[in-house]
Amino acid sequence: MISFLFLLIVASVLGSIGAAIAGKREQGCLVSIAVGFIGALIGRWLASISGLDDPFTVTLSDTEIPVIFTVAGAALFVALINLLSGRDS
Repeated sequence: MISFLFLLIVASVLGSIGAAIAGKREQGCLVSIAVGFIGALIGRWLASISGLDDPFTVTLSDTEIPVIFTVAGAALFVALINLLSGRDS
């Protein structure tokens, strides 16, 4: 249970950082968690196609979260959503 809560906190923080990089400043905790998880998926995909390793990785039980690629994936996701919705931030 503690590791799951820690995973939610990490996803929220990384999602918030990625969203802030993409220009999205105000969002709730649940949106930050969702953006963090989606960013992690996109980040893992980016890492696999680029062949690069993330030097900063958070490990929880059997789950590894690549920090840099998660932030980059979250920023790309938010930028894409902003582009498709026509919003500036």
